[in-house]
Amino acid sequence: MKEWFLRMTAFVLLVSGSFLLADGCWIRAKAVLAQLLLHRAWDQTLQSGEQIKPWPWADTCPVARLRMERQGVDLIVLEGESGEVLAFGPGHLLSSSAPGSSGHCVLAGHRDTSFRFLQELQSNDTFSLQTRDGKLHTYRVRETAIRKAETLYLEESDIPCLTLLTCYPFAALQSRSNLRYLVFADRIAG
Repeated sequence: MKEWFLRMTAFVLLVSGSFLLADGCWIRAKAVLAQLLLHRAWDQTLQSGEQIKPWPWADTCPVARLRMERQGVDLIVLEGESGEVLAFGPGHLLSSSAPGSSGHCVLAGHRDTSFRFLQELQSNDTFSLQTRDGKLHTYRVRETAIRKAETLYLEESDIPCLTLLTCYPFAALQSRSNLRYLVFADRIAG
């Protein structure tokens, strides 16, 4: 009886472990496939000048491409800030100015995926933002800050600037946090 119990326990643990491993691989595979589809949609958007959905049932479209060569960052920015959008990459807050326009543009992303690189940014670092018209805009980090979510508000600006926004702290075990990490950057070219 004891041997049967040990064998059954080992079998259940093996099946459970295999299921969890397969689930983790499936999530990674979806993420890789999504990035390929997002980059393809971005290339088609640049060629056609029209909004191209990355997959037929997508409720968002690419609006910009965010790159920082020093860290190997190459992200397609999607329109909107819903959880569904942020699951695939950074999103453009609809209440802010359009990417690349003269005004205050705000992009949000998850601290443990697309915007993980923000923790390494320093003052005077530069990155680029390519817009749907193909123009490349360069931004320089002015400062970083940590603020409570409830104290955030969108400052209007006539000067082209960009704010990158994510939850804080970066290595938190809890998924919910009322703190936000902000990167304020000013456009220097483009």
